[in-house]
Amino acid sequence: MAKINLLLLFGGVSTEHEVSRVSAASVMSRLDRDKYNLLPVGILKSGQWFLHGDDDFDAISDGRWEKSKGNLPAFLSPSRGDGLIVFGTEKVAKIPVDCVFPVLHGANGEDGTMQGLFEVAGIPYVGSGIGASANAMDKSVTKVLVEPYQVEQADYMLVQKQEFEREPQKIVEAAEAKFSYPVFVKPSSSGSSVGVSKAKDREGLHSALCDAFRYDGKALIEEMIEGQEIEVAVLGNGEPIASVPGEIVPSREFYSYEAKYIDNSSGLFIPARIPEETSQIVRQKALDVYRALSCRGLARVDFFVRKSDGKAIFNEINTIPGFTSISMYPKLFEATGISYGELLDRLIGLAMENQ
Repeated sequence: MAKINLLLLFGGVSTEHEVSRVSAASVMSRLDRDKYNLLPVGILKSGQWFLHGDDDFDAISDGRWEKSKGNLPAFLSPSRGDGLIVFGTEKVAKIPVDCVFPVLHGANGEDGTMQGLFEVAGIPYVGSGIGASANAMDKSVTKVLVEPYQVEQADYMLVQKQEFEREPQKIVEAAEAKFSYPVFVKPSSSGSSVGVSKAKDREGLHSALCDAFRYDGKALIEEMIEGQEIEVAVLGNGEPIASVPGEIVPSREFYSYEAKYIDNSSGLFIPARIPEETSQIVRQKALDVYRALSCRGLARVDFFVRKSDGKAIFNEINTIPGFTSISMYPKLFEATGISYGELLDRLIGLAMENQ
């Protein structure tokens, strides 16, 4: 069987650039090179694309790859059949691409923008399509789409940046009338808990909104759900499957960016420490959310299991979840009986279905 030319994209113009690099290095180290001709293309924060010629995974993780002398400027052509255009020292080459694996977290990668390029180029790609990617990225849209499926969610309030800049006191007072402190504030379109804050008073709420608006023009104020943080991995197209649930015990006050990727001391329990009946409910709700957004390929769906009554409360969905060595998505499927390498093969196979 001929090898698959696999374009793996990493980095990107995103606040999650560094996480993407670590995820990509992990994926690259586990891809079966007997099956794939790997074309690793890194995107700088400034937006330039380079075909990276080395297999130094550590250099990709920590960013040293950018200094590699073997890097060649490249881009994915929107013209069907051209594939990857690479600018060598003496000539321009066209490399066919059979499939794209976008290991791009956050904006300009997980939000439908890259997916649009792949669609125009006519190249299969791992993960959800344009609409599902965009809708899952925008938490305010996700909440509206999930509502008809009777999946319980945290109560929330949507705030526009212009509204807040015009009448900040009115916004804060409206939030105080709706919620009791503490509340969570998050950019509507962001991942890896970037820009997420826990506000305990009026001053903290104002500050949290200012921070959230650094990343997006919309922000959500949400009631705090006291309970266990539960995550479920989903895999598939028409007939997706849900992993065993896992549980996060944050090392900090909540599962912030630092708790996820910097201090490495958050607790992980797989399977989650919840009753079997609750586990089955959470798995089903994860599939409901996945279908509500018309996802395909993969996603991680996050919940709270509320302490007061044991109910599963939907939090958010990530269509390109982390693939680092400590990320829950591959760990959850390993616990479900699918190894990391097999998981990657399945994802690429799902991308190329019906092509």
